[in-house]
Amino acid sequence: MTLRMVVAGLGYSGAAIAVEAAAKGFAVTGTARDPSRAAAVPLVGFAEAGEAIRAATHLIVTAGPEEAGCPVLLAHAAAIAGAPGLRWIGYLSTTGVYGDRGGAEVDEATPPAPGQPRSAHRLRVEEAWRAVAAARGAALDLFRVGGIYGPGPGRSALEDVRRGTARRVVKPGHSFSRIHRDDIALAVVAAARQDHAGTRVLHLVDDEPAPNADVVAEAARLLGVAPPPEIPFEQASVAMSPMGRSFWAENRRVANAATKAALGIAWRYPTYREGLAQILKG
Repeated sequence: MTLRMVVAGLGYSGAAIAVEAAAKGFAVTGTARDPSRAAAVPLVGFAEAGEAIRAATHLIVTAGPEEAGCPVLLAHAAAIAGAPGLRWIGYLSTTGVYGDRGGAEVDEATPPAPGQPRSAHRLRVEEAWRAVAAARGAALDLFRVGGIYGPGPGRSALEDVRRGTARRVVKPGHSFSRIHRDDIALAVVAAARQDHAGTRVLHLVDDEPAPNADVVAEAARLLGVAPPPEIPFEQASVAMSPMGRSFWAENRRVANAATKAALGIAWRYPTYREGLAQILKG
């Protein structure tokens, strides 16, 4: 039987997932708001994706939520309900659903407690997908994703250092969990290839939550330039956007051991060091 995956949202992460899935033997179709742009897999318009979804065995949703909910569910609930072979659904959510934990660790069994409206909205979309998957008996993987970085303009601290816009913001005890784009693809495709029932929560974060200042310093070291000076958070926050300050308002360390064990994988880039080095090399 041909495995047919629809990647609903062929953006930065979605494109990497599509390439990974195709390499692992899936017949892949991607959806995008603008189907005229170049893509590594067959591409259809978002509004016309119903036919592809009805033929799919696997559906991964990377598209972000709208005010009314998940755009894929809003547009294609009937196609999802009526897809005879659809057996697996994946949804890219966010570790933001855990809210602020004062630097404490959260694992895959930790109950969500979103502190930001956007994270509460994400949790509601997760619950909507739980209901849809349960109603049709499909497996569901909820991927809670950390900060995404990878190759490409503006996608890593290397680019910030090169442009001279990098800042080493210091907030004692504060770390961020992050993940390389290609490890998102690795994990999603590994999950899609498994047979399981019900819903799983999986954490797409690397092995080392780290302070912002450490990542910028490593990028500068790799480029052979002096790192920018450290800036206390209290000083840096004055120039931050409300969105930027909201990210710094939450501090948690996201564990991934259960996810890696469930998927039988090791990260290609287990920390930001390997990830930045590969971006520079590539």
